[in-house]
Amino acid sequence: MELKINNQIKQFQANALSIQELLDIEIPQKQSGIAVAINNTVIPKSDWNQLQLSQSDEILILSATQGG
Repeated sequence: MELKINNQIKQFQANALSIQELLDIEIPQKQSGIAVAINNTVIPKSDWNQLQLSQSDEILILSATQGG
């Protein structure tokens, strides 16, 4: 499966991945304080385990930062 994650094309051997499975692969150590958008739609964290990604989906993973 080919996905575009934060503007980078990545290949995955799995034919089906949930958002949570993708996050476990991409950022296993930092999953708090993040938001995920699929094809320009923000996905609630409560849906991450159920929502399956599709070939060529565009995923944006954002992390909260502190600043002034």
